Order: sequence, then C-alpha cells, then structure tokens
Amino acid sequence: MLKENFNELQCFLMVARERSFTKAAAKLGVSQSALSHAVKALETRLNLRLLTRTTRSVSATEAGERILACLEPGLAELEAELGNIVQMNGVASGNLRLSAGDHAVSSLLWPKLKPFLRQYPDIHVEVVVDNGFVDIVQGRYDAGVRLGESVDKDMVAVRIGPDMRMVTVASPGYLSQYGIPQTPHDLQHHRCINMRLPTAGGVYHWEFEKAGKPLRVRVEGQLMINPHAARIDAAQEGFGIACVPEDTVEEAIKAGTLIQVLDDWSPSFPGYYLYYPSRRHHPPAFALLIEALRDKGEREKE
Repeated sequence: MLKENFNELQCFLMVARERSFTKAAAKLGVSQSALSHAVKALETRLNLRLLTRTTRSVSATEAGERILACLEPGLAELEAELGNIVQMNGVASGNLRLSAGDHAVSSLLWPKLKPFLRQYPDIHVEVVVDNGFVDIVQGRYDAGVRLGESVDKDMVAVRIGPDMRMVTVASPGYLSQYGIPQTPHDLQHHRCINMRLPTAGGVYHWEFEKAGKPLRVRVEGQLMINPHAARIDAAQEGFGIACVPEDTVEEAIKAGTLIQVLDDWSPSFPGYYLYYPSRRHHPPAFALLIEALRDKGEREKE
C-alpha cells in the first residue's frame, strides 16, 4: 500500500505545507489538475478526507494532521540520510530556505552566500526577505537570521556576524540650521526620521545607553519610513536626524554628507545570529551552510 501511495503522499504533504494547490503545483512542477487528482485518489484509497478546501485556502483535517505528524519526520530523516549518501560521493546538494531582514541580507548574508553558492552549485538556497519576527517553523523555513537579543530561547543560535551599533546621523546643513543635540532628550526638539516596527506596528523608540543605563526616547518628525536606504537618503537631503545601523552610513560619514551625533550614547549590542529549531537530523547541505555563515571563533549556544 505504501508503494502505490508514495507519490500521492508527497502531493498531499506539499499541499498541506503550502496551504494552496497553486503553490504546491508550482513547487512540484505539475499541473493543478494532476495534483488535485493525486490528492483525491489518496483520499479515496484511504477512505478519509485529508484536506478541507475553501475558495480562499486549504487546510489539513484532523486525519490529515495525524498523517502529517507521521509523514514529515520520516521524510525529513530520509532526506537527511539520502543527503549523507550523496555527500559520501563528494557532491553536496539540497534545498535550503531562509528568512532574514533586508539589512541582514545586504550586509552579511548575501556576501557570505556568494562564495558558498559557487563552491556548492548543487545546493539551492531561497532567501525570503521579511523584517518582521517570522515563525520559521510555521513558515517551513530551515533557519532564520535575527539579532541575538531577539532569538527565542528554544532555538539553536549560531553567531554569524560581529557586534553592531545603531547611530544617529544628520546632514551638515540640517545641523547648521537646527543645532547639534547634546543628549538623547534633545531629540524631542528636532525633526527625526522615524520608522514603524514591522511586527508590533508601533513607532520605534530610539534606544541609547550611557554608563550602563539604558534610555529610550520617543521622537517625532515630518517623515516616517522603514527602509534603511530611504532613511539615510532623507537624512542626507536634510529632512532630519536618522537612527540607522552604523555600517550603512560609514561611507557617508567619511565623505562628509552625514555627521554622526550622540556617539557616546550609542553602545554596541549582539549582532546577527542564524537560528533554527533544535533537532537531531540535519541534511549535509544545512551543516555546510552553518559553517559557511558562522562567525569564526564563535560556538553554538543552546
């Protein structure tokens, strides 16, 4: 029975994962009609309804969830073992799916991925850019990239980058017109270029620290915009003071188009970590990726 159902089980698994026949068909490289026929054939053979279909979504029934609970770990272990066998022949392969924010991708992840992809042409990597706090388990990701202070305690975290700093900058013209803030409290009398938190939806309160004492300041201004590049450009154009990652404005500061203020109020904090659920079996491709991204000299922390 398993032999004749294997392809149908794979079809069911993909539809349940993607919650969509359209997306599942694209992932499997088959037509929607063929996929629908395979799932219906499996349901008929088992005499069970495995999926609940509506015009907007697809979800597993209770019976479907029970089959998924048995099917997914077994297939994951099989995939890992097949990867080990392939690895013995000297060819690393597999598909990896990562979630990361735009700054992590541009500043760290992509520079490290370029040599990795060239070294392992049979490993396929999908990077989904999302600045919110993504549930990588529910989203079917192999791993995510997040600042160390934001990684959940039940995840394995591997440091992949150095400490970071958020710095406040403004154009010479703006500071000449409105003055230089001496303390974070002075920002309340300035035009500040702010951002909205992608997950909670609230306005970001700028974070500072001095002599071990943290300080959060609510700022206001004419412009609120999330992308780092847009906030930097707005600051260079004189629209106000921006708070951005230090590495994104180093060149502008050197060139003199931006001036850093409140430097002694901008402490460093733990940078980016690759995080993933703790589990026994990882495909060789994932282990290779961890080593490629790992910040040298750092060890995993549970």
